[in-house]
Amino acid sequence: MKNIEVLIADDHELVREGICKLLELYDNMEVVGEAGDGLEAIRKVREYLPDLVLLDLNMPRMNGINAIRNIKEISPEIKVIILTIHDEEEYIYEVTRAGAEGYIQKDIKPEELFDDIKKVMNGGRVFPSSVEKLVMEKSINSRELEELSNREQEVLEQLAKGMSNREIAEHLFISEKTVKNHVSNILRKLSVNDRTQAVIVSLKNGLVSLT
Repeated sequence: MKNIEVLIADDHELVREGICKLLELYDNMEVVGEAGDGLEAIRKVREYLPDLVLLDLNMPRMNGINAIRNIKEISPEIKVIILTIHDEEEYIYEVTRAGAEGYIQKDIKPEELFDDIKKVMNGGRVFPSSVEKLVMEKSINSRELEELSNREQEVLEQLAKGMSNREIAEHLFISEKTVKNHVSNILRKLSVNDRTQAVIVSLKNGLVSLT
């Protein structure tokens, strides 16, 4: 049986070394390369054409989301799993939209990581169930998208950046009360219950981007 060839991309050397030692425990895993930033990861993907890339989300020179897109352009057959400390649903959805097959937090147990890798290599996906359900089920139609005003679109873009109502008010030179009204209108028009769901649905429909 052919070994699973893995490329590890993380800007922390200790993290890369730890993952390498972990994967060495399994007979059918082979680490073919390491990268300390996004651009180096893309270069080594072209060089080695691995079966799987374990990719950090926040890296110098190119972040994980853009790296996913570049990897999939090189070869859609290469599997990508984001391995990160972040658990924000907005980022998880953006990762799915970019084409990754998995999103795993770094505090995962070794045996769970190995199981998730096997699942992905067998054609499966590994994402938090709450986000997977929302991504698969939530959709809004073009009529609802057109109802957003220009100002609501601006507020939505700031929500995607994680800004509070006060920060949005200062950024757009409007009152905090006006921001609250716009947020309420956005939630109603997108048929969602909170700000996080609004951002996820907006990412899915291309209204905003985290990159």
